Amino acid sequence: MTRVRMDLFASLDGYTSAGGTPENPMGEDWGRLTAAWAATRTFRARIFGDTSGSGTTGVDDAHAAAHFEGVGAEIMGAGMYGLHTYPDDPDWKGWWGDQPPFGTPVYVLTHTAPRPSLPMQGGTTFHFRNTAIQDVHAEATEAAGGLDVRVGGGVSTARDFLRAGLVDDLHVMIAPIVLGRGTRVWDGLHGLELTHRVTTETAESGTLHVTFSREDDK
Repeated sequence: MTRVRMDLFASLDGYTSAGGTPENPMGEDWGRLTAAWAATRTFRARIFGDTSGSGTTGVDDAHAAAHFEGVGAEIMGAGMYGLHTYPDDPDWKGWWGDQPPFGTPVYVLTHTAPRPSLPMQGGTTFHFRNTAIQDVHAEATEAAGGLDVRVGGGVSTARDFLRAGLVDDLHVMIAPIVLGRGTRVWDGLHGLELTHRVTTETAESGTLHVTFSREDDK
């Protein structure tokens, strides 16, 4: 049964990074938020192509490995793709290089759609949609072929899917830092713990992994 999954990053005071630029697309604080995640063996292998076996193991790496398993389609906002930075460049193909790390159909939510789908190396094809998130959810679920659908950022896209009740599994990596700025993660998500079972796990890095899982009653 297809489930909708999501991974988010937050600080101890409930913020995620904001204010991206072309040189630093995810914002000034992104590196601090994701340091433990980026240091894992799995992340280094899957994103950087590092086959040396270097990188951390343990709890952080177990969650990183789970992030990449069993995904048949991806949904992301225009900001995560990079459309906000180069909106008028017809040749812009996103932040992800010639071979993005998804290897699945990716549905990009953007007011600039319709625009042609964009096949990339490694099995990723970007599809651009300007329609209700419920419609994109249904299309991605069908494309996933029984595997899971993963919803990426940004945080506004994530909150839209959470408020619509479309997310089965939410994993939040809470870095042991205080930002005091950025975009608030939890706004508008009152009562999420009432609809999902909550578990927590502390990694060797000090990162707190909080998971909200809805029982599959379909």
